[in-house]
Amino acid sequence: MSAGEELRARLAVALTRARDRSAALTECVDETELVAQHSPLMSPLVWDLAHIGNQEELWLVRDVGGREPVRRDIDELYDAFRHPRAARPALPLLDPDEARGYVAQVRDKVWEVLDRAPLRGRRLERDGFAFAMIAQHEQQHDETMLATHQLRSGPAVLTAPPPPSPSWPPAVGAEVVVPAGEFTMGTSTDPWALDNERPAHRVALPAFAIDAAPVTNGQFLEFLDDGGYRRPELWSARGWEHRQSATLAAPQFWERDGAGNWWRRVFGVLAPLPPASPVVHVSYFEAQAYARWAGRRLPTEAEWEKAARWDPRTGESRRFPWGEGEPDSGHANLGQRHLEPAAVGAYPAGRSPLGVGQLIGDVWEWTSSDFQPYPGFSAFPYREYSEVFFGGDYKVLRGGSFGTDPVACRGTFRNWDLPIRRQIFAGFRCARDVVGA
Repeated sequence: MSAGEELRARLAVALTRARDRSAALTECVDETELVAQHSPLMSPLVWDLAHIGNQEELWLVRDVGGREPVRRDIDELYDAFRHPRAARPALPLLDPDEARGYVAQVRDKVWEVLDRAPLRGRRLERDGFAFAMIAQHEQQHDETMLATHQLRSGPAVLTAPPPPSPSWPPAVGAEVVVPAGEFTMGTSTDPWALDNERPAHRVALPAFAIDAAPVTNGQFLEFLDDGGYRRPELWSARGWEHRQSATLAAPQFWERDGAGNWWRRVFGVLAPLPPASPVVHVSYFEAQAYARWAGRRLPTEAEWEKAARWDPRTGESRRFPWGEGEPDSGHANLGQRHLEPAAVGAYPAGRSPLGVGQLIGDVWEWTSSDFQPYPGFSAFPYREYSEVFFGGDYKVLRGGSFGTDPVACRGTFRNWDLPIRRQIFAGFRCARDVVGA
């Protein structure tokens, strides 16, 4: 098989895996649930489905393929910047059958385009970037649809085996010291990296310590039991104001029974709170308050990436904590193989050279950094993916969650959200300064 044929095959696998997941997330509920808005923070599932098809049509059918539009008349309906999520149920959206027929028609044309595309020349087409971008876009919406399922109030419809048990459980509160020095942050060579991951640049950091694993439910419960949600001195001024206005008293989806035991609701199933699993569905403000309570802080984005990618033996930055190879089921909890984070210590093969674990998968991790462009940033292929969000009230999250597909996750990948958001699959780990290391 030639290099071009191998690349075409990889792209076909990524596109098919994304579409299979989209189908699974939309075919497990009836039409009423597909058109319903389960939270004002989320779109109806049927909007996400047709939007996936519309983006695929815009970039692959019309741009790369140079073909006539399939449905130009719906472009405005599925433009995410024209209609906020809360307003989308009132739009004249395609019904579920129409949406399924539309995305299938678009995909049939995409296969024809992929067969003929040179995969070189224009930057958009070089190395199959446009096809990979669309696979990543669909998987990002699949994770959003998975979050919508978590917000549903109906009976459970999703199933998956439990994550693996720990085989390398770190000590509670274990940390790793990262020595001072420069490292390469971002990438200029990964062919499928998105614009905000570029370009590669050198960053100098003082020494710091970072948790060997994400903060667990058990650790967070200590903060809660110590009055963490009732102590304004632990919160930033904005964080405390939000805690009061939103009446936050525990992570989202936690419930306490009459005997004082904590449970969590996971995709419609109420289960005992697993103490050794990373805490999830916490906002940036909650993570920040916990870190202050623990006498620590949240890591910066650069600290997180150095802990994840820097190899002290070579001085080079890896694509993933474990090396250059694509993640498999032994490296990380990705791709919705499971429906929850794995207990800390479940993926020893995924540790970084410094010994930091579970940096990829399980939970997105809040950092203290605002979402800003790297030096030399250039928007590509459109400003609305990253540039319009720079300089706003967005905090960076890194690492991916159990609901993130491998095609949309790597050591350089950057996510961002508002500091109040909790419906996303977000947790965190702590860091601290180290003097004299």
